[in-house]
This record gives sequence, structure tokens and C-alpha cells, in this order.
Amino acid sequence: MSVTATAQERKVQYKPYIDLRTLHFGILLGLHMQDVEIDNVGPQVIDLPEGGQMPANVLCDQDNWNPGFSVGVLADLRLSQHFSLRFLPTMHFGQKRLTFRNMLDLDDSGHPRFQTQDLKNTYLSLPVDLKFAAERFNNYRPYLLAGVNPMINLAGKDQDFVQLGKQDFMVEVGLGCDFYLPFFKLIPELKFCYSLTNSFDADHASELRDNTKLPYARSIDGAHTKMVVFSLCFE
Repeated sequence: MSVTATAQERKVQYKPYIDLRTLHFGILLGLHMQDVEIDNVGPQVIDLPEGGQMPANVLCDQDNWNPGFSVGVLADLRLSQHFSLRFLPTMHFGQKRLTFRNMLDLDDSGHPRFQTQDLKNTYLSLPVDLKFAAERFNNYRPYLLAGVNPMINLAGKDQDFVQLGKQDFMVEVGLGCDFYLPFFKLIPELKFCYSLTNSFDADHASELRDNTKLPYARSIDGAHTKMVVFSLCFE
């Protein structure tokens, strides 16, 4: 009982009134991991632009989660003692590494030959989250959040195998904790994001000048981005 009483004793509270403000701001720095769920077409026959047809059977996948970094700003609107509405415009810099396995082109060992593509992307993320925070105890306050996240892909066009579209729409859930320090509030947060829209650019294949890339470009008919974001916010 004495140990429990000591552990729960009140300490000096830093920034005691910061959460009572209607609106407050911060900056965000973070790391993220990107993945993408690919919908493969499977065996098909491709019509060539100059006439004729080409059989194809290419499988595409992203084998690993790929890291990137994030920077942004935070605006927090207090709704009540436990709820607040947050807007976090953020830039995510990263890439997805895709592997294409041509099932009709085998090496001497009988394995399909493969091609890779580093699908670079720069996302402008505009999430709006509802935050539910527990009661503050001493200098920490855990919370949960959920929200929606429209995203704009700022990456330019190129002649790689595939491209993602310019717009995406995600849902996200996360958790974090407010730590109250003498001069500012530090907020570590972990967030999981999943795309609800098909972000694959189906028109990109018609823009390719190299017909040998068509089996790879037309091997996909859907892509859904996933992200895990760990961030530190300073208020």
C-alpha cells in the first residue's frame, strides 16, 4: 500500500493551463513506413499500339515496408474536456519498391526473371482527426484518435512501369501521449493509415513509349497504400 501511494502521489504540473486554450499550434517531425496492396491482373493478352498481340503473365508485389520521413504542422481545436479536433497538414517523403516477376520469361534455373521499380512519392497529407484524451495525471495524458486523411501525390510523371494517381483518401487510427515539460509539450504518436481508394493510374500504360514495358504496366489493376507513421509533435 505504501508503494502504491508513493507511485500515485501528485507532482508539480508543468504547463497546467495549456489544454484549456481553445486553439493551439505545434510542429511535427516523424518517420513512416509505406506499403501498398497490389491487385494483379494475371495471365492476359495485350493489344500492341502498332497492331498485333502479346501474351503476358507478370506478378507484381512490394516485398518490404519502405521507410521515409515526415514534416508538418498541427492545429488543435478544443471541443470539451476530453475531446479535440486536430488538423495536421504534413509532407511525407518516401518511396515504394515494387518487384515484377515475369512468369513467361524463366532463367536457366526455371525461376521467373524479375524487374524492380522504386516508385518515389511525395504526399501532401491533410488529415482531420478526432482526439479523445484521458484525464491528465501529473505530467502525462494518453489519448486515442481516429480520422480521415485526404492525400495529394506531388510526384511527377515518368516512363517507369507504373504510376500512382494524384489523389488518395485514407482512414487512420492511432494513439499517443501528451508529456508536459517545463517549456513545451512533447507528443509522441503512432498512427496507422489505410487507403480506401484505388490509387493506381490506369492511363499511364498508354503514355509509355517503350512497348516492352507494357506487360509490366498492364499487370496491375488496383493499388491501395498503407502507412505506419511515428511522429513527435512539439507544442
